[in-house]
Amino acid sequence: MITVFGSINLDLVVSLPRLPAPGETIVGPDHQSFAGGKGANQALAAARAGARVRMIGAVGQDAHAGPALANLEAAGVDLSGVRHLEGTTGLAMIGVAADGENLIMCASGVNARVAADWLEGELSPEVLLVLQRELRAEPIRDAVARARAAGARVLLNAAPSGDADLASLLDDVDIVVANEIEAAELGIARGAAPGSSAEAFCAALGGAERLSVVTLGPRGVVARLGTDVWRVAAPRIEVVDTTGAGDAFVGALAAALDRGADVPRALCEGTAAGALACTATGAQTSSPGAAAIAALADTLTCERTTAS
Repeated sequence: MITVFGSINLDLVVSLPRLPAPGETIVGPDHQSFAGGKGANQALAAARAGARVRMIGAVGQDAHAGPALANLEAAGVDLSGVRHLEGTTGLAMIGVAADGENLIMCASGVNARVAADWLEGELSPEVLLVLQRELRAEPIRDAVARARAAGARVLLNAAPSGDADLASLLDDVDIVVANEIEAAELGIARGAAPGSSAEAFCAALGGAERLSVVTLGPRGVVARLGTDVWRVAAPRIEVVDTTGAGDAFVGALAAALDRGADVPRALCEGTAAGALACTATGAQTSSPGAAAIAALADTLTCERTTAS
């Protein structure tokens, strides 16, 4: 069982010819709304990848709440732990450029009131707890402590960046996933030199029993557990929208690890899911299914080396 403790949003997406510079207005031809939030995105991605998933979070009592939960409900995610609080559902405003790059602004809404005591009775040694950093730091820290006390495994996705103080949590998690910016932020906080390689930051995030994963966009993935280092090259794809790639990676990686896949296979499935998510628009609508993930993962190679 995967329990996701995180944010639930509605995403408003504007298609743009290019991303604006500070103070600049760029006009696009169209806009769409999608269910989102990094917690909800990862819960949906894990469910579509074949895992049993429970979501713990909050939506408001507004018109955005229903659309924000619709995909999770359709995918069979257990929503009994989602609270409907007075206030507004989280909202993300996303600009997507013609080359697939994006710019995101978020309003937390009731996500700012999510509390770790909502996890009471939800954690056990059979649970993989998946966390991100769109919630406040306090409930994230409390959730990690509760998971440790209950014997649950913890996967921390370091996105979004901006709180290097959470580097102190890494010693209490089993898996950490970060992109290059997040890995540098946390790696430097843990003593790595600024300007180090992705491999060096990956080593700084990892440990003898902690799997650290750094996603490198079109350059694939590097991961480390103890002295074992793995690399997976990204498949060639036609990029449409990168918005959901990181969440699709985390969800598929978590699903693979939860069912007992080894690290190389889990990394290949995460890489496949992240790549496939770039071929469609929207953080949740782009999340691929288990069959597509497995088919692309079968074509990928995970190279293993031993660090000195």
